[in-house]
Amino acid sequence: MGKTLVEASGYTNDPKLFQQMYIIKVKGKAKIPDYIQLRDENFVLIAYFRADRPLKKLEKYGLEGKEVALQDVINNLPFGKLQKLEI
Repeated sequence: MGKTLVEASGYTNDPKLFQQMYIIKVKGKAKIPDYIQLRDENFVLIAYFRADRPLKKLEKYGLEGKEVALQDVINNLPFGKLQKLEI
């Protein structure tokens, strides 16, 4: 029997199964930097990283080869507005 990628009941981290992803930029305060959240179609948090640092292991999220496009989205994303990630 093969390995399963299910980490929690009803949730998988297999990038092939992500139908949609959503992105939101969270404004930091004082010494806390701005952060980016990536969420799946059920709005479950799948990635959380600093806005000023590139996300590593993009293939884990099905975004390999899209580093420049993702950075452009992050740079133009308004704070606090959840939107569908389309790159």
